[in-house]
Amino acid sequence: MKIFVTGTAGFIGFHLARHLLAAGHKVTGYDGVTNYYDPTLKRARLALLAREPAFTAIEGMLEDAAGLAAALARSEAEIVVHLAAQAGVRYSLEAPQSYVQSNVVGTGNLLEAMRAAPPRHFLFASTSSVYGGNTKLPFAETDRADGPVSLYAATKKAGEAMVHSYAHLFGIASTCLRFFTVYGPWGRPDMAPIKFATAILEGRPIDVYGHGRMRRDFTYIDDLVAAIDRLKDVVPEQGRPVAHDSLSAVAPFRVVNIAGGKQTELMDFIGAIEGALGQKAQLNMLPMQPGDVVATQSDTALLRELVGQLPETPVAAGVAGFVDWFRDYYGRA
Repeated sequence: MKIFVTGTAGFIGFHLARHLLAAGHKVTGYDGVTNYYDPTLKRARLALLAREPAFTAIEGMLEDAAGLAAALARSEAEIVVHLAAQAGVRYSLEAPQSYVQSNVVGTGNLLEAMRAAPPRHFLFASTSSVYGGNTKLPFAETDRADGPVSLYAATKKAGEAMVHSYAHLFGIASTCLRFFTVYGPWGRPDMAPIKFATAILEGRPIDVYGHGRMRRDFTYIDDLVAAIDRLKDVVPEQGRPVAHDSLSAVAPFRVVNIAGGKQTELMDFIGAIEGALGQKAQLNMLPMQPGDVVATQSDTALLRELVGQLPETPVAAGVAGFVDWFRDYYGRA
């Protein structure tokens, strides 16, 4: 199968592309290799993918509508997975325009490019952040998600709305994937695991927001990729809902949470990193940051209904896998 994946130099895109290539698919990757974080890590990911003859890398920005459309047409993709985005809740306070341009304009450009030759299935990476200040847990796909508390979440919710309109107007069968706190090897340096591990090994205190009382539905990268792989074959059909469904009444469009479905206390996650490193952390306890939420937890009933039982890597095992990679890649043995 021919699959077009945006964001293949990124954390999730790299893992998904590697998984798809190992399964025998032909993957065209599109990525701008921006300097939001060290491009050296992005180049290292791409170098591993480049070893595979079935992988084609195209460097370009989502904002380049003509270049993006040409790359998509050349790929002859049957499946399109849109993972490229300006990520991070906190950075959206510093550089809001990068989120609008990448996540809104860029997604619009890709949707327009697909009008010429709609793929069999379009999968759009969204986020649990769209649930905003919802206090009902666990979050279900049918819950209201109209109160984002960060610009990052707002741009992703805008993306979901645009995807729905193109599904309705042009019949582009689409699934929006809401990811919950993904972690694992090859993760971004601005994410908590690398920041925590680096500080612990260097004997520096780690900043613990929310005074350590935050809870997250942590999702190991291999589990997430397995879910995306199965969902690519579950094409939404208008008017044919399954149990617990978020299927649109007016479009071949669905929203699906991807997560472990279990809450982990932030302090327990830090404890797992300490255990894997064999070193205690110094804690700098701080209040909540703007745009953050106290707790997330996913209702995974729809995901299980659509694809069956998925791997559920325990946090301790997932953190151990991350630490093994971290020590190897950064020479922290």
